[in-house]
Amino acid sequence: MSTPDFWTDLRVTTQARIGLGRAGDALPTTRVLEFRAAHAAARDAVHMPLDTDSFAREIAAVGLGDPVVVSSKAATRSEYLRRPDLGRRPEDLSGVDAVDADIGIVLCDGLSPRALMDHGAGLLAALKESLGTFTIAPPVIATQARVALGDHVGAALGVSTLIVVIGERPGLSVADSLGIYLTHGPKPGRNDSERNCISNIHPPGGMHYDHAARVTASLVAGARTLGRSGVDLKDSSRELT
Repeated sequence: MSTPDFWTDLRVTTQARIGLGRAGDALPTTRVLEFRAAHAAARDAVHMPLDTDSFAREIAAVGLGDPVVVSSKAATRSEYLRRPDLGRRPEDLSGVDAVDADIGIVLCDGLSPRALMDHGAGLLAALKESLGTFTIAPPVIATQARVALGDHVGAALGVSTLIVVIGERPGLSVADSLGIYLTHGPKPGRNDSERNCISNIHPPGGMHYDHAARVTASLVAGARTLGRSGVDLKDSSRELT
């Protein structure tokens, strides 16, 4: 049994690789193998295709209506990774109709389809609960998608506020983390400075669904009062607790 060292208590506070030790002039074999396994998991998370049929059933069960599935102009995963510009534009939005709703929600595979499969339905259910005072359009699932694709969907839906839930770039500590991007007045051409981001959503190690949903609801209310989202909009959820 190893003796606790200076790093023992610190390791429980972070998923970062700290105090890994030494074996001669190198890392211990166990640490090297852990690193390689984490790297493999991150690569798998990027390349794993989204099972749209299974995921659509999970999303429909949340109770916001049957989701519409759209895709970007990136025809393959390889093209999506090489051409970010294609991931920002939809291939066809003919199935996305204008609705009488305050909020639209787009669920994007992004750079981690695994994250969307693991956490998408749970996060959507929490958003539905926290945004109960607003009307929400039936969800849209977007494949090979970047954040800006949501602007096209939001404009087609005719909603005043858009929430994009997207798989974040996997790291060597977390391969299944989601991010939320909120845009008020979505339309093609919006800049990233006009959005608000909530990241690192992946319980139990990251932000929990309820917390993320509570912050989102605060930002939605603030955006509707301010008339815009982005750098001028701040999270006030802590003031409400």
